[in-house]
Amino acid sequence: MERIQKAMDRAHRFAAEHASTPDVAPALAAARAPESPGAADTAVFRTPSMPVDQALFEHNRILLPGAPGEAGRAYKMLRTQVLRRLDQLGANTLAVLSPKNGAGKTLTAINLAIAIAAEEARTALLIDFDLRNPGIHKQLGLGPEIGIEDCIAGRIVVREAMVKLAGYERLTVLPARHPIESSSELLTDQRTAAVVAELRSRYPNRILVFDIPPVLQADDALAFTRNVQAGLMVVREGETRREDVVRSIEMLRDLKIIGTVLNASREAQATGY
Repeated sequence: MERIQKAMDRAHRFAAEHASTPDVAPALAAARAPESPGAADTAVFRTPSMPVDQALFEHNRILLPGAPGEAGRAYKMLRTQVLRRLDQLGANTLAVLSPKNGAGKTLTAINLAIAIAAEEARTALLIDFDLRNPGIHKQLGLGPEIGIEDCIAGRIVVREAMVKLAGYERLTVLPARHPIESSSELLTDQRTAAVVAELRSRYPNRILVFDIPPVLQADDALAFTRNVQAGLMVVREGETRREDVVRSIEMLRDLKIIGTVLNASREAQATGY
């Protein structure tokens, strides 16, 4: 812990000395740090690994490392199709969306990121940009003292908000910590675009999975999706209305929607594509 604290202090000093602007440069300096540090990089910063509450994960239906079992097979099938579409687009950023609350987009984003990280040739960065109602930290049992909103506001460097989950080697999580009333204004800020642009360009094998607010309940999705290359629409059988899906896709006409996930299906597999 003492070594990590010293490294964090050095990172702060470096950002302060080399920042070209008071807001954007600290976030960019942090995002340039290697994701899997070697011996020379360990002295700079090592992403902390958080213990996993197995009972909570089981209750929340979160996949185990490697995405085993029947649920894991369904998400791996989804992963394979998503990665194929992303590769065809030359893309590495994916927004997981839904027309309204209750479709299961946050769980889908989490399990899809786990399934992507189960592929040895890939790593996944799961980012909570549902700043109106952040839920990733709750699902994972995290109690973050800092979040992505602090990074965008320029209060802290991005690397310090990232966490690893014990056992999930190729998965990194960038949580949000509390609701933001002016979230859409924050999402349109140039610092948001700068942070996302740097994260998406840093590692060629890393897929960025964003959990963002429902399309029809706020303007956050419209404000943020200009920063991503593709979208995955999550709907819930028996609850999501067809007209809401159509309207959502029309509103996001500039975003490539690569597929739809059907949750709570009465068929054998709970997740369809």
